[in-house]
Amino acid sequence: MSFEYVIDAYAWIEYFRGSAAGAKAKRYIEAGFSVTPTIALAELSRKLLREVHAGRETLNGMHARLSYVRSSTVIVPLTEEIAIAAGEIDVERKLKVKNWGLADSIILATARRFGAKVVTGDKHFYDLADEVIAIT
Repeated sequence: MSFEYVIDAYAWIEYFRGSAAGAKAKRYIEAGFSVTPTIALAELSRKLLREVHAGRETLNGMHARLSYVRSSTVIVPLTEEIAIAAGEIDVERKLKVKNWGLADSIILATARRFGAKVVTGDKHFYDLADEVIAIT
């Protein structure tokens, strides 16, 4: 199966906010050729639950948004192949990028696995211009 875009949590958050960055992410999210790694789904779930606790989101709204993610993109699990590649990427990127996280490595490994571009506004990815679509 072929995919063109890996949507990270940053892009999803901005998409749901309706921000300018979200408007840029919209065309990739709605293109039908995108995946969302499970780690990005976990990050998004955490963010939405914080919004629920702060009174800025409802549980029904949170579930509706997560359901939309699942219905509009393919959810890609963390496979052994992606996990090993993410470990290698993590060691390499931590030498170059301050505060690079393991979740970032999993997202990048997922993109490389599918020959796709990461759709993000996360500044940690910006030196990877050939592998990223920056939405900010």
